Amino acid sequence: MSSRPTLAAVAARAGVSPSTASLAFADSPRVAPATRERVLAAAAELGYAGPDPLAASLRRGRSGVVGAFIGERLLYAFRDPVALQLLDGISEVLSAHDVGLLLLAGDVGRPSTSQIARIPLDAAIFATCGLEDDPALGQLRARGVPIVAVEGPAFEGVAMIDIDDRGGTRELARHLYDLGHRRVEVVAMPLRLDGTRGPVTPQRRARAHYRDVRHRIEGVEDVFGPVPIYETSSNAVDEGAAAARLLLDLPAAQRPTAIIAQSDVLAAGVLRAAAELGLRVPDDLSVGGFDGADLHWLAPARLTTVVQPSEEKGRAAARAAMELVAGGDPADVLLPVALRIGTTSGRAPSSDRSARW
Repeated sequence: MSSRPTLAAVAARAGVSPSTASLAFADSPRVAPATRERVLAAAAELGYAGPDPLAASLRRGRSGVVGAFIGERLLYAFRDPVALQLLDGISEVLSAHDVGLLLLAGDVGRPSTSQIARIPLDAAIFATCGLEDDPALGQLRARGVPIVAVEGPAFEGVAMIDIDDRGGTRELARHLYDLGHRRVEVVAMPLRLDGTRGPVTPQRRARAHYRDVRHRIEGVEDVFGPVPIYETSSNAVDEGAAAARLLLDLPAAQRPTAIIAQSDVLAAGVLRAAAELGLRVPDDLSVGGFDGADLHWLAPARLTTVVQPSEEKGRAAARAAMELVAGGDPADVLLPVALRIGTTSGRAPSSDRSARW
């Protein structure tokens, strides 16, 4: 059985020194094109695939990999249009730096803390997490791995890429208030990833993990004061529909005239439930979301929502990560959001119109 060909054997076949062969594989400008072609031809003849990337990373002191931590299962990341846009923005910047992206899931499927301690990462981006007590965060900080947080957690030494969740939701709430709505309820994303769904108690709210969820609640309360909040167990259309059925299957005088969903995906579920119950949007019910996701399958309805720059958020996170890897100190970033008024919000129904229920 023949042994694995070595760089030294390739160098000898090409008639160059091992260091020159190594530079040729690295595509160094210090090696003439003809010499590089000779080295690659010798490598092909010997069946040599190139230098060991792990050994090369040890020499450089870098792995060439940035980890992106996802709060929920990877399945969520690939179903949620905003998460996909965020990861696409991250990947775009990292690819330009010839750096790979490693996705690390939430509680289900994530490596253990001992495994995380051994994963070679140049930097870590907490992409859709925001968990102040995430054990991975403490592990990485102890290792000295540069960290970028997308909408949290907020810690000294952690670069923050944020959006104005509270201000954007406040603008949506003010839009509904100006349309005459007073019976407003919130369908919230999970406050904690423990499978809980149902009305949010003050105790539950005080233990909320996610900054964006808290800030979007506060934006509604800035306009309406305390409002009922229904928590979903995951950011999914089915969860939004299940919540809305409970909130809307009531006599007209008791049900909300407007529902503010904390994501467009949840808002799509609310629209589905309203249709099942025979409610007209926006005549009987106004619905608002958050994200500005491309939900083309809702057509002809066009969701009233707060649009956030998801891809740019990802790009900003990746740029901050690469700046940290280079030894820089990137400034925190707060990206703007904007209200987009669609066809799902309208004036609050009058009592005689609502009475048909």
